[in-house]
Amino acid sequence: MRDFQLPGRSPVRATDAMVATSHPLSTLAAIEMLRSGGNAMDAAVTAAAVQAVVEPQSTGIGGDCFVLYSPKGEGKVLAFNGSGRSPLAAELDWYLERGFAQIPETGAHAVTIPGAVDAWCRLLADHGKKGIDAALAPAIRYAEKGCVVHDRVAFDWEEIAPILAQDEYSARMFLRDGQPFKAGDIHRQPELARSLRLIAEKGRAGFYEGEVAGDLVARLRALGGLHMLEDFAATKGDYVVPISVNYGGHDIFQMPPNNQGLTALLMLNILSGFDLKNLDPDGAERLHLEIEAGRLAYRDRDRYLADQDRVHVPVRELLSNEYAAGLRAAIDPDKAMAELPAVELPRGDTVYISIVDADRNAVSFINSTYHSFGAAVTGPKSGVVLQNRGTSFRLERDHPNVIAPGKRPLHTIMPGMAVKDRRVVMPFGVMGGAYQPFGHVHLMTNVIDFGMDAQQALDAPRVFHRDGVVEVENGVAQSVIDGLSAKGHKVKRSAKPFGGGQAVVIDWEKGTLTGASDHRKDGCALGY
Repeated sequence: MRDFQLPGRSPVRATDAMVATSHPLSTLAAIEMLRSGGNAMDAAVTAAAVQAVVEPQSTGIGGDCFVLYSPKGEGKVLAFNGSGRSPLAAELDWYLERGFAQIPETGAHAVTIPGAVDAWCRLLADHGKKGIDAALAPAIRYAEKGCVVHDRVAFDWEEIAPILAQDEYSARMFLRDGQPFKAGDIHRQPELARSLRLIAEKGRAGFYEGEVAGDLVARLRALGGLHMLEDFAATKGDYVVPISVNYGGHDIFQMPPNNQGLTALLMLNILSGFDLKNLDPDGAERLHLEIEAGRLAYRDRDRYLADQDRVHVPVRELLSNEYAAGLRAAIDPDKAMAELPAVELPRGDTVYISIVDADRNAVSFINSTYHSFGAAVTGPKSGVVLQNRGTSFRLERDHPNVIAPGKRPLHTIMPGMAVKDRRVVMPFGVMGGAYQPFGHVHLMTNVIDFGMDAQQALDAPRVFHRDGVVEVENGVAQSVIDGLSAKGHKVKRSAKPFGGGQAVVIDWEKGTLTGASDHRKDGCALGY
């Protein structure tokens, strides 16, 4: 048994229900929803809506969501793609003729149509016990009366303040005298509260039709965007077939493309041929294998993944054992690979929610506006911050992820679900933009190969290969950095932690639930 001494949180243990989110107010709202008769899906939407208010840098109703759901935890995993699409007028030639080399990270052209509200309404109608009005009530209260800014939120807010200052309405709502809100300040969003009330009263029509949609389209058009009211009205999420691989006796489920979840599965397939159990979980040898598997998987992510409604993505081939064996053979345990195609990996902000209720309905739910404060475009009357998912599109005519009318971009946010012996054992997720496949793999190998509990697995120090450099968190020992350097990696310490995660573990034999929430965020797990 490994003696894991890194100081961190204890896991939270209960019997009836468990919630883990990245913000205490979100966790509490979800618990209150469960105790008032709602189920796991009601609680997940409630939590996501609260986070749209209390973590405005990470998520909002101007973003997207993806969901994995297992009714009663019986092993059948449903998947819902709540990601939005590009405007119907977004023709590649329009951008090329105007000299665009890539889609900007901020501004109107970065904005795809938000899919979150449509997804919330559909998922509650199909799987919830309560309506959208009940789910939005806590978020409306916090938006109207205000909420106290938490420390990690304030850290992110300060970092992005110069970009917020460039947009008149973002600055008006998210800066005070030109400065970001700080930890301990109270922040109110009356415009957003009114928009949430319209959605509570009218459902999805309160967002995709009428004054909220009109406000957002008018602002986007004023900034040169191609968006139209018809784009909003046509938004519709989809149930899709999840993808999975078996790793260490567990079936690990992810969303299919346009989601990047396949990247984590490919990494797991590559690593399955190495004997990780006999390595130091925090040592250079284990981390080197994870890094090399990630370099190969991310290369293929950027080469192949796109909207499957528009292009063929060779999912079966990429997840075959034969393909993984070929990639594995390129990895030298003692030396970093010298050549791989360059990959551009942007940072991102997201919220993730893991919930299991008394009936063992299990929800893995992720919601995001992508980069911090999305595209830094805010509706002047609606208070809605719009996502910047469009920046993930390519402007290369023959690339699978090339921009096109009504198309979904490659998407980074990934809910995960682990199933063993035909029962869900852990809904899980790790936030952090492009880092997420690394995060999922690090979490699952910590649990499966090294026997860590979910909290230990989340607390463990992380590394990430980005732009030819291995970035390591402060928790990584200098001896490990030296070991990675000796294998040929360029290594530097990261100024920020990587992502943040949550998980809920179901012990079917004991009838218990164990919740874990990452110390890298402000959140917590609570159960009863």
